[in-house]
Amino acid sequence: MRTYRELFRTPEFAPLFLASAGNVAAQTVSGLALGTLVYARTGSPLLSSLAMFGPALAQLAGALALLSAADRLPPRAALTGLSLLFAAGTAVQAVPGLPVWGVFAIVLVLGAASAVGGGVRYGLLNEILDREGYVLGRSVLNMSVGLMQIAGFAAGGVMVAALSPRGTLLAGAALYLAAAAAGRFGLSARRPRAAGRATAGETWRNNVRLFSSPRRRAVYLALWVPTG
Repeated sequence: MRTYRELFRTPEFAPLFLASAGNVAAQTVSGLALGTLVYARTGSPLLSSLAMFGPALAQLAGALALLSAADRLPPRAALTGLSLLFAAGTAVQAVPGLPVWGVFAIVLVLGAASAVGGGVRYGLLNEILDREGYVLGRSVLNMSVGLMQIAGFAAGGVMVAALSPRGTLLAGAALYLAAAAAGRFGLSARRPRAAGRATAGETWRNNVRLFSSPRRRAVYLALWVPTG
């Protein structure tokens, strides 16, 4: 598999791509709206930036404690359920009068859950594509993240001005629902990749095993440093 045309002709890749892109777009639009809303209520640049980018910190915490669950959940059900969870949480954040601490509680929960979603998504990509196609598919998903973030911030700015921050949050919830539909109706049901309980201890053992390889550590740094 060497071309994008071949990639998108692969069964189930297009729905996975649409679900992933929809989630990123929804997160970007919602994050901008939430940061604007928090700043309007608190006047704090720190709190508004945490509202926008706090999910990334929570995702790191989730990866350190919850990631073993990614192999122990049915992929289609997990991706669909997480998108529905994000849609519900984003809609709740749009409720007038929700206290700021409530906003951040939802931010933490959704950010931690997104770590599991990433593990499920890329594990499923490994099942959908063969060994030769995985790198191309992974790169396309990476490109879609950047594209959806750029387009999401642009569209989010327009929507915040035209609809208000709460209206934009509801639009983000609708995008999450669309991503859930793409996963539910475009992906096949599969069994979990592993059995047993998902625990923080199992996650730590897997993380230690991954970081024990100097080659893998170099790859992680190559991924993280440019993004940072």
